[in-house]
Amino acid sequence: MRRLPMKLSALTTLALTTTVTLTLTLTTTSAQATSTAPATTTPATAPTTAPRVSTAFTIPGEKVYPEGIAADPRTGTVYVGSYADGTIYRARPGARTAEVFLPAGTDGRDTANGLRVDALGRLWVTDSTTGVAVYDPRTGTRLAHFEVGGGDPFFVNDLTITPDGTAYLTDSIRAVVYRVTPAQLAAGSGPLLPAFDLRGHLTPQPAGTFTLNGITTDRAGRYLLTVDMTAGDLHRIDLRTGAISRVALTGADLKHADGLDLSADGSLRAAHNTTNTLTRWRLSPDGTRARLTRTITDPGLQIPTTLAHTPGRTLVVRSQFDKGGPMTPSTGTPTTFTIASVRGL
Repeated sequence: MRRLPMKLSALTTLALTTTVTLTLTLTTTSAQATSTAPATTTPATAPTTAPRVSTAFTIPGEKVYPEGIAADPRTGTVYVGSYADGTIYRARPGARTAEVFLPAGTDGRDTANGLRVDALGRLWVTDSTTGVAVYDPRTGTRLAHFEVGGGDPFFVNDLTITPDGTAYLTDSIRAVVYRVTPAQLAAGSGPLLPAFDLRGHLTPQPAGTFTLNGITTDRAGRYLLTVDMTAGDLHRIDLRTGAISRVALTGADLKHADGLDLSADGSLRAAHNTTNTLTRWRLSPDGTRARLTRTITDPGLQIPTTLAHTPGRTLVVRSQFDKGGPMTPSTGTPTTFTIASVRGL
């Protein structure tokens, strides 16, 4: 069942609470050139070189409204998913324009939220209205799919994959984290079942509020980190004991944080959608503390929904959700849809 209105409502709520910030997006910034608006940084940590926001590649289509992104470190290929209709785009190394890899409606997919490439190169794609599917990147063949059961409202959002091949996925409405094991993947299909219930650990919110969103794992597979975008909290899930705790944040919070990316050096990066902000945090070795080290705010980010850090740059999804997309009220007409390249994060 299609549940897009739930996200419309949630994003509308976020938009109403950030009216001043969204006004910044009315500043005209070309999506196909280096941002002319100066990016702001945290004064205490700003380096001598200003961050540079430019365009990595464009995405064909008038109403793409991209949301998810995944980079394959083995091939350099980047995949982007459309929130509007579920199209999956592919940008090969050096390409200035992405191409359609999986057309809209493939395997009944209504939308594409979170994307990840696993260690074997398989592409995982979440559909908030159903669950998650796994594809062969060479042929586009669907290898497996897992769907949420039950009649309660749900919204499957983002995912991460641990070194042992297990996938973990957030549900922004139910506030649970689902799990797909390698054995389940080999079986090819089945129900998407919760592994961790965070409802008792989150800051209380009205029913139906978007909470869990981005999720990531450390490179050793010891724990998960998932963000409560409404409360601005970061939660740690110990994969050995199942213990759930709140990460101690220093310097700011993670309100409006959408996608997360954790590098091997302990740098945690976050995209804050309605505030057109990117942040970088220094995570403690055990993942229990995080200190803000960098903030970039730039209207040229055009409502960033997630990011993928690659050598030398960070790729950021410019969703333009406020330009006739799922955010209301609309602030205008979308420009060409693009993926930003940010250096200095």
